[in-house]
Amino acid sequence: MRTTICILFACMLFVYVEGIAIVPKGRCLCKDGDVNFIPHRNIQKIEIFSPSPACKQVEIIVTLKDGGQRCLNSESKFGKTCIKKAENNKRYNLTFFLG
Repeated sequence: MRTTICILFACMLFVYVEGIAIVPKGRCLCKDGDVNFIPHRNIQKIEIFSPSPACKQVEIIVTLKDGGQRCLNSESKFGKTCIKKAENNKRYNLTFFLG
């Protein structure tokens, strides 16, 4: 009887541990140093990440033609324009990720 209870308890504990989501806290892609504007001629691709459990803010990552990446301030006028174009116009090379 005790063995059965111990095995049942161990199984319940295993199921509980397996069910816990391991989400890193505060793991935003853009740490700091967001820029407010990047000239269009330098942009290769724009990726927009919606808020998620890992990061509570909208993040815009711009890949430059020289291969570098910059974080764009989502509250800037240019950042808001990028978000609006991503939602309305699929002609631009924008990727919109939902959290």
